[in-house]
Amino acid sequence: MAYRHIFFDLDHTLWDFEANARLTLQQLHDELNLADRGVDDFERFHRQYLEHNERLWERYRKGFIKQEELRVKRMWLSLLDFKIADDSLAKSLSVRFLELLPTRNLLFPGTHEILTYLRNKNYTLHIITNGFEDVQHRKMQGANLNPYFTHLITSEKANALKPHRAIFEHALSCSQSNAAESIMIGDSVEVDIKGAYDMGLDQVHMNHLDRNRYPIQGEIYPTHTLFHLEELRSIL
Repeated sequence: MAYRHIFFDLDHTLWDFEANARLTLQQLHDELNLADRGVDDFERFHRQYLEHNERLWERYRKGFIKQEELRVKRMWLSLLDFKIADDSLAKSLSVRFLELLPTRNLLFPGTHEILTYLRNKNYTLHIITNGFEDVQHRKMQGANLNPYFTHLITSEKANALKPHRAIFEHALSCSQSNAAESIMIGDSVEVDIKGAYDMGLDQVHMNHLDRNRYPIQGEIYPTHTLFHLEELRSIL
């Protein structure tokens, strides 16, 4: 297949959300003296945050909650796990977390190298992300990813979330490309791979954590499944 346009997911595919969130939560745990407030086990606090965040993002994608509720409730629920029902603290955590998180720049191994390789092969690169507009732009800048990409398509800008067709239609329109000459690379089988599959794009499941490998909803298999970004050289 002669691809011309490559669409990447950002979080969990290039930008290491778990690692960056951990550093940010650790700073907040110290900065806000959370141990003295009852959050006496940082590892548990981090684990609970990731679980609540993932579950709330699923609800957000399905339209059950709004952006602000997601931002605050993931902190409120994480505190509640330690029997702390403090709305003010949850809001403070949310605000400070979104100030600090985008300044982190931990990427998956080989990110800059593979993006340089793809750019040198004259592929046109784009980002399609469900992340918040302001936060994703700051992440891209902080991790020095902007020079590689022509478009950053966010769900806010497209007014649609992956896996819905509208965000992919918006991305193809912005990039003046079509499904036949495009490929989607992402970590989530339910969001990135299924959305691209339904739109007619080939897909690469970037399976950094070796989870949810096959199939999607019992019938959809990704075009490719890879376990390291450098493996993209074998198909592109």
